[in-house]
Amino acid sequence: MTLFEITPLPIPRGRIVMFACITGVGSYLPGQPVSNYSLIRRGIDTTDEWIVSRTGIKSRHLAEIGCTSSDLALEASHRALLSAGIHSGELDLIILATSTPDFIFPSTACLLQAKLGNHGAMAFDVQAVCSGFVYALSIAEKFIRSGSHKKVLVVGAEVFSRTLDWEDRATCVLFGDGAGAVVLEASENPGIIATASHADGSYHKILSAPGNVSNGKIIGDPFLRMDGPAVFKFAVNALADVAIECLEMAGLSSIDVDWLIPHQANTRIIESTAKKLGLPMENVIVTVDRHGNTSSASIPLALDVAVRDGRIQRGQKVMFVGVGGGFTWGAVLLEF
Repeated sequence: MTLFEITPLPIPRGRIVMFACITGVGSYLPGQPVSNYSLIRRGIDTTDEWIVSRTGIKSRHLAEIGCTSSDLALEASHRALLSAGIHSGELDLIILATSTPDFIFPSTACLLQAKLGNHGAMAFDVQAVCSGFVYALSIAEKFIRSGSHKKVLVVGAEVFSRTLDWEDRATCVLFGDGAGAVVLEASENPGIIATASHADGSYHKILSAPGNVSNGKIIGDPFLRMDGPAVFKFAVNALADVAIECLEMAGLSSIDVDWLIPHQANTRIIESTAKKLGLPMENVIVTVDRHGNTSSASIPLALDVAVRDGRIQRGQKVMFVGVGGGFTWGAVLLEF
C-alpha cells in the first residue's frame, strides 16, 4: 500500500453514504477598517510601505474592549444559518476554532451555543491556531460521515489583537479580529471529498504565545512571539505538501481545483504556495490585504467574501489549506 491509498471500510447493505456539504456561509468583522496609516498615527514605528511590501496587508479590523470571540462568532453564525435556511435549534453539533477563547472554561463553543439559543447539541472548541478552521471542518466531516450528526455549525473566531505586543512592529501590524462560519449538512450529493491534517510540536518555539494563568496571575510571556523567516519557510512547504497530499487522496490534481483558499497570513506565502501548486493567482482567493491575519477565522472569512461576490459557484472544487502555531497544518478539498 502506498502512502495515499485508502482501504474503504465496508458499508452495511442498504446504508446510503452521506457526504458533508456546506449549505450556508457567513462572516463578521468588528468596527471599521484600521489602515496602516492609522496604526502609524497611534505611534507604531513602521511605514505603510514596509507593511505592504512584506505582507500585502493594508488594513485590518480590531474589536473594541469587551467584544469577545463568542460575540464575533454569534454574528457570523447568524449569517451562516440564514444562508443555509435553518434555525439554530436544528443544529446537533457546534465546533468553534479559536486561540482567543472568552474564558479558560467553559468553551467558547458552549458560550456561542447559549447565545444562539440552542440546547443539547454537542459543542466544543478546537485549538490549532491558524489551522483551527481546517481542523474543525475535518472533525465535523467525520461526525457527519459516521451518521451520528446531520447539521453542524463550524466557526473560526478570534480577537487576536488581545495577544499582541503593540511595541513589536514585526508582529502587531500583521493580525486582525473577525469570525467566519459555515453550516455543514449531511447529503447524498458530493461535498467534502478529502481531508489531511498534521502537527509537529517540535516547531512550537517559532510561533507561540507562551504565557499561562496560575493562581490568578499570568505566568511567562502572554504576547504572541514569532520567528518570521522560520515561519515563512515552514508555511510555504507545509501548505503545498498537504494540498498535494489531499489531492492525491481524492485521485485529483491541482488542475482540478477551481479555487484555492489558503490561510490569509501573508501575500508572499500565498503566492509561493500557489506557484508550488501550479495555480494562477486568478484562482486564489486573497483577503489578507483587507483583513490581516485573522488566524482560524481567515479561511471562512475569505470563503464568505468569494461566495457573496459570485466568484465561487455551486459545483466548483475548492481547496482550503491552513498552517499555524503548534506547528499544525491541514487541507480540505470539497465540491461546493
